[in-house]
Amino acid sequence: MKFAYHHSMCPTEQYLPLTLEAERLGFDTITMPDSICYPKEGSSKYPYNSDGSREFLDGVPFIEPFLLTAHLAALTSRIRFTTSVHKLAVHEPALIAKSLSSLAILTNNRFGYGVGISPWAEDFEVTNVAWGKRGKRMDEMIEIINGLMTGEYFGYSGDMFELPEIKLCPVPAVRPPILVGGHSKPALRRAARLGDGWIAAGGELDSIKGMVDQINDYRKEYGRDHLPFEFHAMTAEAYSADGIKRLEDIGIDEVLVAFRDVYASEVDDKSVEEKIGMMSWYANEVIAKSR
Repeated sequence: MKFAYHHSMCPTEQYLPLTLEAERLGFDTITMPDSICYPKEGSSKYPYNSDGSREFLDGVPFIEPFLLTAHLAALTSRIRFTTSVHKLAVHEPALIAKSLSSLAILTNNRFGYGVGISPWAEDFEVTNVAWGKRGKRMDEMIEIINGLMTGEYFGYSGDMFELPEIKLCPVPAVRPPILVGGHSKPALRRAARLGDGWIAAGGELDSIKGMVDQINDYRKEYGRDHLPFEFHAMTAEAYSADGIKRLEDIGIDEVLVAFRDVYASEVDDKSVEEKIGMMSWYANEVIAKSR
């Protein structure tokens, strides 16, 4: 099992000290959320909490995750960085491929690209991207990103994108893994067909197991079950050594821990020292006992 510390929309001044401590304590990964803006008015519902509310995001500071990764990676040597998750569908694929190539090289291949479709229609409105066919758009974007990161000339003709033959330089020797988020059937199929892994945004053990099994069935259907694939999960099971064993038994490769309900409408008022205390407890009581 690998262990990720999730920067759950923390105050911006806490990113660096918490990252440095996570590396020192033996965490494998830092995961970072993504958000563009918070609308004054909106009707979109959030799919990963019980009531669909989005108030937990109001006034929460978000640093652009590619910039944050470059900053933190320059000051660390071992720990990896993963977006959890970046709202891919509201961006342009060639520019994302260029950023991913640059990050992979600058971080010495310590970056994983967690992606999702934003649930907020307002994100699409402010970036001038059509809300309709957003799933198809994201599928084609992943195909384009993978094609461009070979370093060879690559062109594309699809329903959503037309791309002349171009090539990127430089590209990394190892392409960053693309980890697809989402719990819907289309998201699980997308992970199986196009992804190098999947990130669960939460859930009970039985629910996560059901989605893992479904993805594995889809991977067989697409003839991709022989390829490497990672399962990542944020769940209450991750906070004990016994829970880690149960997660390993259903195929989870990495857990994300945040020591708070990241979807709750509460102020993150814990100090760096308090958070480091929780991280230290976790390193001693869970990580050390699970390796």
